[in-house]
Amino acid sequence: MTEQQRADVIVIGLGPGGEHAAGRLAEAGLDVVGIEAELVGGECPYWGCVPSKMMIRAGNLLAEARRVPGIAGTSQVTPDWAPVAARIRDEATDDWNDQVAVDRLTGKGGRFIRGRARLTGPGRVTVDDHELTARRGIVIATGTRPTAPPIPGLADVPYWTNRDAIAAKEPPGSLLMLGGGAIGLELAQVFARFGTTVTVVEALDRLLPIEEPEAGHLVGEILEREGIGIRTCARAVRAEHDGVTFTLHLDGGELLSAERLLVATGRRADLTGLGLDTVGLDPTARAITTDGRMRAGDGLWAIGDVTGHGAFTHVAMYEAEIAVRDILGEPGPDADYRALPRVTFTDPEIGAAGLTEQQARDAGLRVRTGSSELPSSARGWIHKAGNEGFVKLVEDAGRGVLVGATTAGPAGGEVLYGLAVAIQAEVPTERLRHMIYAYPTFHRAVETALADLH
Repeated sequence: MTEQQRADVIVIGLGPGGEHAAGRLAEAGLDVVGIEAELVGGECPYWGCVPSKMMIRAGNLLAEARRVPGIAGTSQVTPDWAPVAARIRDEATDDWNDQVAVDRLTGKGGRFIRGRARLTGPGRVTVDDHELTARRGIVIATGTRPTAPPIPGLADVPYWTNRDAIAAKEPPGSLLMLGGGAIGLELAQVFARFGTTVTVVEALDRLLPIEEPEAGHLVGEILEREGIGIRTCARAVRAEHDGVTFTLHLDGGELLSAERLLVATGRRADLTGLGLDTVGLDPTARAITTDGRMRAGDGLWAIGDVTGHGAFTHVAMYEAEIAVRDILGEPGPDADYRALPRVTFTDPEIGAAGLTEQQARDAGLRVRTGSSELPSSARGWIHKAGNEGFVKLVEDAGRGVLVGATTAGPAGGEVLYGLAVAIQAEVPTERLRHMIYAYPTFHRAVETALADLH
């Protein structure tokens, strides 16, 4: 075996977490091989976070322009998708070319192989006809893929995933959105603001089912106000496509038809082809179990979506840094997910950290909650159009600390930051009550929510 076939560390999957880990380890002087089957950078820069937020920014500008009457004069808005598609192609994705990212890794001293990797034993990896061994270990960062529910006929129709929606050169005339989670609602609102007739179908009883019920109710009301059809408690029992039109048959007998069908019903790690059984792990598991240092076994680390801690870029980057420290023997705390933040970039924006009220009760905590409505705050009143939102706090009354928070509103993800710090640091709620909150800000609603704890 030649030196080219050996490395200190092999990183399988170069999404945000894998690319960060490989780059950091290479900069530290290790011989690193990074392996990626698709594009270096992963889902986030090419089909996820970055281009979707460009779409959302454009849609929000249209919405703000439509709010001018009654506040600042008159306005006339003419949506145009062309600059949105061009910005995604030219600024976000380089027309889905990852050469810049590849050069970034090799510029730090890493080596790159494009292909699909498979573990063949402790410290051993094959990529096509390449056989590699790792002296220190292997980092698994292979991410997740969209999943589709087992609806009869669905596998036989050319439905969209988020990737197709991001790459669209023009918005469809009509769209059925299967799934009422964060990805589905973000894209539904964007396309509706550009003139698409959109209907969202969610099998559960509310939108954003992993968040507080108030969040799903608020977003649902606003989407309906914007002309989006909402069907909750609606289970699709058949999907059809006649070459032109998609049709969903719902369990209540209703038929829904549109030009496009976008399936956004979640993502899942596919571990079956990784050869996990060769290193003593279960290839049929939903996620790879890790300890606080992201170790999945001797000389084996897992980071990002495959760990099951949340399919978010910020989680992948966070876990990558912990794994890097462990590999380099550097000190640092173990992984801590108590204040894991998440943001749904609808308008209003939904920020959340820690536990929901129901999760806290299910954990056996003595729970108190407090809330405040943004429209009743000074900033909300000043903001006027587009001011819908709220702050909800979840307290562990036994310890007198916050364990969860939701911040919905025009800057929900930004307002979340201070509450995430309070949850992470376990700042006593009594101390939070006696802080000075700037006036008039959206975050001043936190003070009102604290006073409402009961």
